[in-house]
Amino acid sequence: MAETLDIARLTTKERLDLIGKLWDSLAPEDVSLTPAQDAELACRMMTFDIDAKAAVPWEDIETEPRGRSR
Repeated sequence: MAETLDIARLTTKERLDLIGKLWDSLAPEDVSLTPAQDAELACRMMTFDIDAKAAVPWEDIETEPRGRSR
């Protein structure tokens, strides 16, 4: 008989790891987009190259002095 998993007893990290394993187990054809999601993806892909050229590497942002106090 298969053992039942009590998800409530898992730590947050264990639950996130489980989510990742479940997601990774899906094939691309298992996940379908809504028409709105498909349109948004197409829009983002059209601007990807332009946006990538204007991007600032994280390393530059991370080492930049902070100009404002909190």
